[in-house]
Amino acid sequence: MSELTKSTNAADGNWHFAKPVADLKENNVTMARVSGKQIAIFDTPQGIRACDNRCPHEGFPLSEGSISDGCTLTCNWHNWKFNLDNGDNLYGGDRLRTYPVEVREGDLWVELSDPPYAERYDTIVNSLKEAFDDHEYDRISREIARLKQLGADPLEALRLTIEWSWQKMEFGWTHAFAGMADWLMVYEENPEDAELQLVCLLESVGHASFDVLRESIYPYDESVTTYDEAGFLAAVENEDQITALAMLRGGLKDGLKFNDFERGLTHAALAHYNDFGHSLIYVTKAEYLIEKLGVQVAEPLLLSLVRSIIFASREDKIPEFSHYQATLEAWGNAETDTDLMPTAEDWLNKGINRSLKLTLSQSHLQPINLYEKLLKANALSMLNFDLSQQDKTHVPISGNVGWLDFTHALTFSNAVRKQCAKYPELWPQGLLQMTCFSGRNANFATEDNDVNAWCGDDPSAEINAILEQTYDHGLGEYIISVHWLKTAWAVREEMNEFQSDTRRALLASVKRFVHSPLRRKQTRRTAYQSLKFVAKG
Repeated sequence: MSELTKSTNAADGNWHFAKPVADLKENNVTMARVSGKQIAIFDTPQGIRACDNRCPHEGFPLSEGSISDGCTLTCNWHNWKFNLDNGDNLYGGDRLRTYPVEVREGDLWVELSDPPYAERYDTIVNSLKEAFDDHEYDRISREIARLKQLGADPLEALRLTIEWSWQKMEFGWTHAFAGMADWLMVYEENPEDAELQLVCLLESVGHASFDVLRESIYPYDESVTTYDEAGFLAAVENEDQITALAMLRGGLKDGLKFNDFERGLTHAALAHYNDFGHSLIYVTKAEYLIEKLGVQVAEPLLLSLVRSIIFASREDKIPEFSHYQATLEAWGNAETDTDLMPTAEDWLNKGINRSLKLTLSQSHLQPINLYEKLLKANALSMLNFDLSQQDKTHVPISGNVGWLDFTHALTFSNAVRKQCAKYPELWPQGLLQMTCFSGRNANFATEDNDVNAWCGDDPSAEINAILEQTYDHGLGEYIISVHWLKTAWAVREEMNEFQSDTRRALLASVKRFVHSPLRRKQTRRTAYQSLKFVAKG
């Protein structure tokens, strides 16, 4: 009887003929192709064992491996070791699939039945958790791919990531959650590109894994009370985390949804120039994540978000921005200059106080019109970031301004437009905080770069090309790649809103950003500043 006939006609359930025993006895190992699988079969001191021939690490043939210690298989390419009795990885990496094997009338038979779905799902999730805890980037990618191959919802990887990470973020949200929202937007926009969708999930899970690597749990108080927006805002203002979180828990328990909290969260985020605008950006990202991932992520994301707002630095309280509060209080009461018609360029090269004064003089304009001027001003400022700032060493700590300080102006502006359109009473805060960005960054910008030198005839195609570059960024730090993505994405959204030369300014700014050097470590500057600081006693 031929081997093909045995395999097709003599199968017993899901048992399949593999090879004659004689093939195994010659070298104590053989490889068989069975029902589309490559199966390695070994004659070990503890009996015959069968497993996938491809190493779960990088696919090298395990039939070329070595047996030791009775039933331990070593993949000789990277020294990974597996227990052939159960497939356990002795180094804690990916598990190896093993198969029952029997000798029948001089032939080797293997049983190929898959374990139940729930068992396979749990195995993948447990392995993904191990990879997450150790920030094993390649393994995270493989486990997400296995999750998809299993037929599970690939977005479950993001839900699990939130579950595993939110309590390990000591001060609440990091860019990992914000970036997850942006990567999820890319994922949703490209349903036919399986490779890019895996990139989106991998970058999201990997970033959170990195941010909480070897972190402890930072527990949240379990108190619950009735949600009241005014009381919630007072608690946040007073940095009373226990009360604010208790109200949030109470609202969720009573069935409130994100949109029931959104106004309070937006007011809290704009109550101060919070952490250079991060708080407001995070509010918009939380909304998208909850919408796409479901109500089960609402509590962890919102509790973590509120913690981040409470811990956020309140930049309007430092001397640099001391005129912000007075300008805000004057909004709607001060005399405005209806004859003055400044362009976006008029905000350039003005410091914080002069910029605030100019914005206040234009408070009679429709908010969206003033918004566009400030958006373009921030784009032009970013376009003209003085790269030599990155090479200076003898500068004060206040001079530690780099590319990311400029990109935040655009991503924050994007959030201002979205949230202030919903809650118009917050336009003054949003516009004045955009002005703070413009005024602060003015000291670190030049006038060397022309929009036309960085922007071609088809801005839409160019911004999409930048996004494509971002999807295969090649950058080692998540914090940089996520800023590439979120800035380019925010710029594309704003370009779709404005059809004037504002679009070209936005494109030019982000294009120069992604094509310019970005220093992330200032060794001599840090040493200089440390010596100066310590010398002052």
